[in-house]
Amino acid sequence: MGPACIAQISDPDSKEQFRQMIHNEVDEWVDELLCVFDEDRQPTLMEMSELFTRTKQKFLGDCLQRMIEEKYADLLEQEYASCPKCAKRCKKRFDSPKEMVTMQGAVGVIRPWFFCTDCSIGFSPFDDAIEVSRKKHQFDIQKKAVNLSADVTFSRGSEIFEDLTGQSISDHFIHETFEAVGSEAHLEDVIPTEEEIAKRIKQASTNKWRPILVVASDGAHLPTRPKAGRSDKRGKGQWQEAKGFRIYLLSKSRIIHVASWHQIQNEADFGKDLALAASRIRQDSVRIALLGDGADWLWKHMRTCFPKGREILDYYHCAEHIYKVAKVQYGDRPIKGLQWVEGTISRLFFSEVDNVITGLRRMKPNNDDAKEEIRKLIVYLKNNRGKTHYRGDRAGGYPIGSGGIESANKFICHTRMKRSGAWWVKETGNEMLRIHCAIYNGTYDKVFNTYKRAHVHHY
Repeated sequence: MGPACIAQISDPDSKEQFRQMIHNEVDEWVDELLCVFDEDRQPTLMEMSELFTRTKQKFLGDCLQRMIEEKYADLLEQEYASCPKCAKRCKKRFDSPKEMVTMQGAVGVIRPWFFCTDCSIGFSPFDDAIEVSRKKHQFDIQKKAVNLSADVTFSRGSEIFEDLTGQSISDHFIHETFEAVGSEAHLEDVIPTEEEIAKRIKQASTNKWRPILVVASDGAHLPTRPKAGRSDKRGKGQWQEAKGFRIYLLSKSRIIHVASWHQIQNEADFGKDLALAASRIRQDSVRIALLGDGADWLWKHMRTCFPKGREILDYYHCAEHIYKVAKVQYGDRPIKGLQWVEGTISRLFFSEVDNVITGLRRMKPNNDDAKEEIRKLIVYLKNNRGKTHYRGDRAGGYPIGSGGIESANKFICHTRMKRSGAWWVKETGNEMLRIHCAIYNGTYDKVFNTYKRAHVHHY
């Protein structure tokens, strides 16, 4: 219900009656607040604020109940209703009580319950009209509780929620609701719509240049365990890779996020997910940068989904490989090693990949470890020869580092899921990732509404 619902109480007598009911509730609340004036001492500002917090739940809950009883009086007194499946006219079987706890307080109603003998289903027209959750705690509480659980543990979320709102909810309730919402969080809803992405592209555009759209992909290893009950043996846990991508725009002064998606899944599923995201982007309206490390699976799918993208090997991953060679080759001569590293990176910056490879081949390895690292660096640079044009990238405004996807890995995957002692069932971990991505992408409202539609009917 929104503010418009009050305006729909069109009968003048009903409006006046409702107004009087609310006035009576206000009077009762004021009487409760007046206890402050009966005390000998002067309460502090914090104490007075906490008094309002403690007492407003009953006041607002009573007001909400009066509004429901007035607005939906016909449904609460209904004797006959049509079956939602076959439209058969059914007579009321009995009156069923329903307790509902909302952010505004508790509400209790007794509504008629119907049963269709042809379809063998029970239903309540009142519940469907007002969109009542099957749970006692209603959708407004569920939405905020799940949002909170994306950042803190379920037990801590229970404590924080009660402290901030005055509503007591268990960690089990938060966990159960989080899993239900996560199971309804599909990629189609988590990724912003084509229209929304177009708005963000327009926001980043200037009169001179098309904005740069960065598509960065990477994997993040997460702790997982086999699925088992609390009293069952769970088996040994293992680390699995959450393959993910982040798409963002570079405007003149800031980064404009477009979409993130991370899942513990195989390469083929990653490719399908990236393709869906790419289908919502008008690629002719942007300059595209494809950014990643040397993983073959990553480049294969980014090229397929963004064929006009400029491929850029992450500068800092590349530098790590070079420093590794320097460590084993010049371990006893650090100054010499640093000079070699700086010279090698400078040549790569100016796209002199062939010169670097030639120099590596001429090197005389000090030991077997150095020989192997030099060989691996040669293969690495040969495989990524067309992606090391860093000077031109910087001149064109393109990024050369993967900080954007590393940040997404940390915010979406690591911060919540790599807590001490945490091991996730794969399905539950993916649900957490989907919810976190929805919050990050600005699509959590849409995801929750999908869940709400799936859980609002009672037959």
